[in-house]
Amino acid sequence: MAKVNLPYGIDDFAKVRSAGCYYVDKTGFIRELLSETFAVNLITRPRRFGKTLTMSMLAEFFGIRKESGGLFEGLEIAEDAAFCSAWMNQWPVLFLTLKDVDGRQFQTAYAMLQKTVSKLCIEHAYLAESPGPDDTDKTVFLRLKAREADLTDVQCALDTLLRMMKAHYGKDVILLVDEYDVPLARASDHGYYEDMLEVMRSFLGMAWKSNPSLKFAVITGCLRIAKESIFTGANNFLSNSVSDRKYQRYFGFRESEVSALLQAAGLQDALPEMKRWYDGYVFGAEEIYCPWDVINYVRTLLTDRKARPGNYWLDTSHNQIIRRFIEHPHSNVNARFETLLAGGVIQEPIREDLTYDIAHSTESNLWSILYLTGYLTQVPPEKLPEGMNLAEGNTALRIPNEEVKSVFGDTVKKWFEEKISAKDRSGLFRAWWSGKAEKLTQDVTDLLFGTISYFDYREDFYHAFVAGLFSGAGYDVRTNSEQGTGRADIVVKEPERRRAIVIEAKWPGRDGSDLEKECAAALEQIEKKQYKRNLQLEGYTAILCYGAAFSGKTCLIRLAEEETCMPA
Repeated sequence: MAKVNLPYGIDDFAKVRSAGCYYVDKTGFIRELLSETFAVNLITRPRRFGKTLTMSMLAEFFGIRKESGGLFEGLEIAEDAAFCSAWMNQWPVLFLTLKDVDGRQFQTAYAMLQKTVSKLCIEHAYLAESPGPDDTDKTVFLRLKAREADLTDVQCALDTLLRMMKAHYGKDVILLVDEYDVPLARASDHGYYEDMLEVMRSFLGMAWKSNPSLKFAVITGCLRIAKESIFTGANNFLSNSVSDRKYQRYFGFRESEVSALLQAAGLQDALPEMKRWYDGYVFGAEEIYCPWDVINYVRTLLTDRKARPGNYWLDTSHNQIIRRFIEHPHSNVNARFETLLAGGVIQEPIREDLTYDIAHSTESNLWSILYLTGYLTQVPPEKLPEGMNLAEGNTALRIPNEEVKSVFGDTVKKWFEEKISAKDRSGLFRAWWSGKAEKLTQDVTDLLFGTISYFDYREDFYHAFVAGLFSGAGYDVRTNSEQGTGRADIVVKEPERRRAIVIEAKWPGRDGSDLEKECAAALEQIEKKQYKRNLQLEGYTAILCYGAAFSGKTCLIRLAEEETCMPA
């Protein structure tokens, strides 16, 4: 297996290149970026698609304090000598990321913003000694650097720095802001949105509102916040989202790029699984792999050639988007979620200019967020299901790949388990322990109608569903455990009372064939494979055996005829 130095967790372009890490050449983006004139260019993509690395690349290329020729040697942009002569290391650059401006309270998040500004001032400490900037600006600069500035100084910090840098260099300044919307996203999550918006509207807005010190600004984030909220006064403002074809190949990996990486690593045969799990995002008209996932899985395979694909996209704070959706009081999304989780396509109107304070206010806005943040992706017209007519103004949506499907499934499973555990299940448990199969058939069918299918109605969905009925109630619940000469689907133990339940679940398929017959087959399997045997050897004296058959959201439960019901 070939040795490949992967840039795992490194989003600094200079470090990636200096360390000799494998780099997928995206430098053509620089020239395409400057193929049109703009004052502010906002580029939105889901998280973990290389935005920060791309912004770091821009900072290295343009930065007047850099000597970056060696870093770009052999890359696409270096082939254009005239372009590099005009732009490489010719411009003052102010580069900051707002990804750390977070906190459960406004005061905490504001303190993180102060720290971010302070670090920026430390990076440009030479401005305090420069003869060019105004003395008043220098005084404010020193307060910002020492984190002693007042609110007004912080709100005007970028404007102050741009003005000082232009005075020092005698050139307009390029402003690069990464993850610009994180402070507002976190503020919306924790209930201080208006306070943070007041700060960020000035902090960012003053930097590009008819600013004579600005050459241009490139801004990245997940969502395009409505222009009237943050970008008021930004003349010559461009916006590029996942729907746009411009820049479509510069964020994320194309299949040819993934194939080249796998070839270099000696892992060519991993492409089919890589594609199934991490491909499927559509930016513009290009199908894209998530680079974070590709690098993580390649890294794992280099250690363990037999490793299965994993979920590298998990992020609890972001995955709350799905949870918020299914808990939304005015939405009825179960059927559409089930269509998506079964690999199907839905269509919804998509709004790309949102403000975080209203992003979760309607079901329509929530679909837009799922799309813009990468949990759903667009379906090209040529790939629409047969017979689907796309309504005017709607976008066809699907889950992009197995990894995101697993995020949906895990979130729905946890939601359902918490929903069930909050219910009074004493009557349900009495029915199980008392052998009341008819009542269980009715009660379990009712519960099925209240949840979301997240495994396309296969047996593993029903196994998880039944096991979840007992979760958090103090029982010892095992699924597919060794019992007798085989593996029982679900075993529920209550050691204190030396009693147990064995449940064998059957799924006859989509045609919903004879559930009675399937229950009988389940009970026969329990008997034939002696699932009770180990439990008896463990000292359990009362064991109930059930056959359960499912079709869609219908179930039938039968008790083994010879069973003696137990006191509940």
